[in-house]
Amino acid sequence: MYDVAVIGAGAAGMMAAAVAGQRGLKVVLLDHAERLAEKIRISGGGRCNFTNKGTTAANFISQNPHFCRSALAGYTANDFIQLVNQYGIGWHEKHRGQLFCNDSSEAIISMLRSECDKGRVAWRMPCAVHQVDQQESVFVLRTDAGTIRAQNLVVATGGLAIPKLGATDFALKLARQFGLKVVEPRPALVPLLFDAQQWQPFSTLSGVALEARVSTSSPVLGKPTAKPVLTQFDEDLLFTHKGLSGPAILQISSYWNPGQPIVLDLAPDADIERTLKEARQGNRQLLSSVLASIWPKRLAEQWLKNTPDLPKQIGDMRLADAPNAVLSSLARHIHEWSLVPSGTAGYRKAEVMRGGVDTRYLDQRSMEAKPVAGLYFVGEAVDVTGWLGGYNFQWAWSSAVACARAIKAKEFQ
Repeated sequence: MYDVAVIGAGAAGMMAAAVAGQRGLKVVLLDHAERLAEKIRISGGGRCNFTNKGTTAANFISQNPHFCRSALAGYTANDFIQLVNQYGIGWHEKHRGQLFCNDSSEAIISMLRSECDKGRVAWRMPCAVHQVDQQESVFVLRTDAGTIRAQNLVVATGGLAIPKLGATDFALKLARQFGLKVVEPRPALVPLLFDAQQWQPFSTLSGVALEARVSTSSPVLGKPTAKPVLTQFDEDLLFTHKGLSGPAILQISSYWNPGQPIVLDLAPDADIERTLKEARQGNRQLLSSVLASIWPKRLAEQWLKNTPDLPKQIGDMRLADAPNAVLSSLARHIHEWSLVPSGTAGYRKAEVMRGGVDTRYLDQRSMEAKPVAGLYFVGEAVDVTGWLGGYNFQWAWSSAVACARAIKAKEFQ
């Protein structure tokens, strides 16, 4: 019999178990995986982008955008940085507040493991949970290690992203079992794909990267009649054999909906029309050569040759001979290249899952299920999805700490 059973020994699960254990609660932590915290291990190119210094509620997507505020305020990026510093883990800031380990993400895993050990957390791993029931306010777990009973159950099994690392829909099934609704899950922070025939002319650009501004208009979540909101990101864009990737695309993918276009500005810091017209007088350079001065050469040649609505011979046109109308049209296409993706690369390539346990059924201060006392959902399983750049880890830490503190506080109620 335990005070708390935590299912899922990833970022949120270990954090919840550690905080609860260090507050004197008897905790057991279960996970079906053979190896601990694989998603932490591979994150950030193996250096774990463990938080973002600029984290606010505005960096998250949810049908209730205010839900995450309380947890994020209760345990901030600075709080986690202090913990990292206590363990002497070297870190550095890349850009836009993203913090990474200087060495390996193993340091974060080891830190969390040590925090659990400080809280005398009991480990059951690998150990699958086959059935969960509630009997007279006690949760009964049928597992590979036998029957486990607990007064409180924390579900931290994450979402559906990266199934090869053991991702499952366990949290979503359990939520539905106990009467909670689920916001339809879908891949997020994921490359976008295009119709093979449509993309064929650009497939040869695989590996070409440049900074771009990408935007899409999407409906307000939970308010289908509201005016769509424009979302945009300025980040690096990467061409692939089947579509587009890179930070810009991963970011916008969380806001993109099937059938909608994305709009790319391939020269966000320039006024292409003015630049071309000012440079036109007597300029015998080919337009493809002019664009190659701001883009990779391959991109300039292929894009001019294969972008619809531009004259077919535009790449062979000299700047001095280009009429105003052609330069205006060219500039408009560069700043507003509209494309409709055919889909995403799916959970196999997604970094996280968007959607999850409906926050209307959870208490924002504790992560407790409103209809089921003692049942908690934390981390990626909840309908709170962060931007690329350490935000999802911060949500894991913050939601886990809010949950563990609330469980301890129940003793005094």
